[in-house]
Amino acid sequence: MTAATLLFLPPDESLPWRWWRVEGDAITEGEGVPDAPGEEAAANVIAVAPADAVTLHWAALPARSTAQAVAAARVVVSDATAEPAHDLHVAVGAEHDGDRAIAVVAPSRMRAWLDALAQRGLDPATVVPAPLLLPMPEDGYVRADLAGQSVVRGRTSGWADEARLTELVTAGQEPVTLDRGAVLAAVAATPALNLRQGAFARRQRRAIDWALVRRLAVLTGLILLATLAIDVVRIMRYSLGADAVEARTATIARQGLPRGANVGDDGAQSGRLLADRLARLRGPGQGFTRTAAAAFQIVQSVPDSEVTAIDFAADGTLKLSLSVAGEAQANSVKSQLEGAGFTVESSVFQQANGRLTGDMTVRP
Repeated sequence: MTAATLLFLPPDESLPWRWWRVEGDAITEGEGVPDAPGEEAAANVIAVAPADAVTLHWAALPARSTAQAVAAARVVVSDATAEPAHDLHVAVGAEHDGDRAIAVVAPSRMRAWLDALAQRGLDPATVVPAPLLLPMPEDGYVRADLAGQSVVRGRTSGWADEARLTELVTAGQEPVTLDRGAVLAAVAATPALNLRQGAFARRQRRAIDWALVRRLAVLTGLILLATLAIDVVRIMRYSLGADAVEARTATIARQGLPRGANVGDDGAQSGRLLADRLARLRGPGQGFTRTAAAAFQIVQSVPDSEVTAIDFAADGTLKLSLSVAGEAQANSVKSQLEGAGFTVESSVFQQANGRLTGDMTVRP
């Protein structure tokens, strides 16, 4: 069997601590707390609770979750204890032949034991009632001396060995005294019950899985690289698209340049040439088309007004000769032209044939 240390919790604080160290078929024993490395203290130390501090029961419980089994166990022990079952610490063991061991102990005792162990630098994963260190007998009862504590166990019972109590429970049947070899065989097996359950369960210290951390770091790096690659590809697509648009714009601009013009990649010069050609095509200023269209639209909107002549100068000035019914119409045409963004100079209108005639000079 694997080396293990049994640390016997004393029934009374005035009594010394006792321990057994089991290695194979050999047992080393002593008083106090044995020196043990930290790993052994955590994994291989089994604390043994005194038999007179723990009450044991056996009952058929549902083979479900531990919490459900404990709840059922509280119902079973509620009729066998004077204290309310919810005020006691109840632990349930593994099923054997249809029955499961039930241990009942005062929470204050459990807390005191764990505090005392912690003060000695120990946090054992297992706390076993002393009677459950003995093997289950096929028939009758067995007795053993465990580091000065005499305990008795039957198939569905276990208690501290006291003459009158033992005679009463066994109905006079003498328990079979076991040697250390039989006890060793029971210690080698899985404990029938561990008191460290529920609120007193040992807290598991989770070690960092560095291999998993490294894998997560690699995956994170790959995700970042993929994200960066997506952004780089998107930027390249945008850049290539912009270059294509610029090339197409340059091609279209060259088509609009005067014949024989060769400006290469000088965009500013191309722009100037295009502006000059546009000015020649539409005329100076805002161009003949826009200026004349605005003027004709305004004159058309004023009743009893008409254009009799127009003259478009090289500087973008449009001269209108108007015939209107009166001064109100002339003033309306002028104000609307100014409202359209033109500078308007009006000559003196003359009376002729019942109408007023005159000129207006419209500049950008």
